[in-house]
Amino acid sequence: MKPKQFRLTAEQIKPLLEGYGGCIATDRITVDGQPVGYCYREAPDNELDSGWRFLASDETEDYLDEPGNSGVYDVNTIANCDHAVLAVVDAPAGTEFERTEDGRLLPV
Repeated sequence: MKPKQFRLTAEQIKPLLEGYGGCIATDRITVDGQPVGYCYREAPDNELDSGWRFLASDETEDYLDEPGNSGVYDVNTIANCDHAVLAVVDAPAGTEFERTEDGRLLPV
């Protein structure tokens, strides 16, 4: 398997959300550059996990079942990929958001 070609380089990532911990995001966001279409926060798996999970929302079950199509990232990285995350990142565990046609992430 060839290395992933991420949409943003390390030099392009700015400190927007520091100290939030890790999250899981699909390659549709981090590699393909799609905006976050759906995200949810669950109870963290450990002290480094924020509980956030980010998807573009067009992933198929087969895509999601392939571990190589997702990764663990700092929440700050995903905020750099899609600034809409900034508005929802403080939501508690158990919340879900979907992107609206005007580009905002609103509760489901």
